[in-house]
Amino acid sequence: MRILIDADGCPVVDITVYLAGKFNIECLILCDTSHVFEKEGAKTMTFSKGADSVDFALVNLLKPGDIVVTQDYGLAAMCLARGAVPLSQDGMVYSDENIDALLLARHTARKIRNAGGRLKGPAKRTAEQDKKFEDRLFKLIQERV
Repeated sequence: MRILIDADGCPVVDITVYLAGKFNIECLILCDTSHVFEKEGAKTMTFSKGADSVDFALVNLLKPGDIVVTQDYGLAAMCLARGAVPLSQDGMVYSDENIDALLLARHTARKIRNAGGRLKGPAKRTAEQDKKFEDRLFKLIQERV
């Protein structure tokens, strides 16, 4: 088992790298050339800024049982198909039971935006969200080691 982080815009990189180190688990940070991550205890892999280049690289690296930290529903769906365990930055484990509804909501939101509509953005991140993510990742790791 490894932990792979879709790091572009990810607020929980430090928490993830810390927990990976605590359990001596290989941790890979994947990002594009507009982001630079160098974290002790993790290997950073940088890819071109092309559309979804990081996502496709991550999927190609996956092994069944890997944990993937991502906020991207499309990437999460591909990870599920490869036997990985995708986890959102808010601590939600993506699953076969919830991914279809999440993808539909994303599609609907895109249609609204494309039609000129506006949607409220996410609220400011809280310490409670970080704690929920850390607790869920800790539990996922414990279940697998």
